[in-house]
Amino acid sequence: MMRSNERMGVLARFGARRMDMKRTLKTIVFSLTALVILTSCAGRVRYPNYYALNLPVPPDPPPAENVHAAVAIREFRAPAYLKQGAIVYKPSPEQISFYAYHRWAINPCEFVTNSVIERLRASGDFARVKPYDGRPDTEYVLSGRLEKLEEIDYEGGVKVEVAISAQMTDLATGATVWSKAVSAVGDVNRGDVAGVVSEMNRTMERAINKLLSPIPAHVATGPTAAERN
Repeated sequence: MMRSNERMGVLARFGARRMDMKRTLKTIVFSLTALVILTSCAGRVRYPNYYALNLPVPPDPPPAENVHAAVAIREFRAPAYLKQGAIVYKPSPEQISFYAYHRWAINPCEFVTNSVIERLRASGDFARVKPYDGRPDTEYVLSGRLEKLEEIDYEGGVKVEVAISAQMTDLATGATVWSKAVSAVGDVNRGDVAGVVSEMNRTMERAINKLLSPIPAHVATGPTAAERN
């Protein structure tokens, strides 16, 4: 017959195996629960929506016969919060907020710069219009700033506001020969971010047209750099 101490040893080993099995089962259950939670969370991951302003490209006619001057356009600057990529809305005059999942596909400063270049070329007011590259081969340099590009939620209804300023400098003298600041406001008629962006697009076009209409005639018809020398 099995002695009592042997029986106790068998029972102890059997109990230990049962405890190990319980721990293993708990580990499996915990791992499966964690996997279900992670899978569930992964199913709710949100990815950003990206938007781009899209103004019609104007025609590019030849400049008028009496136009001599060339101008280079520096990339427009903007407040830091407009360059973070997220679309901006303002719940109050003092508060700046951002749409977490709605972002610009292109830097708004780059967009405004390219739009100004296209419209100055189409105006025929200059013999040549180009992006600024540091070369002294133009008579003027235009610098600008995108002051506002945001949704306004505190003035009754939803609106958008675009504000732009610019100035043109004579490279030979360093003098400012032209400067202007404009703003435009538009009403949003759709209750989603896509509707806000559509109205920003229309308001941006109005603001740029206001900014560049008109460029003073004496700037465009001034002497070329060669004639000055």
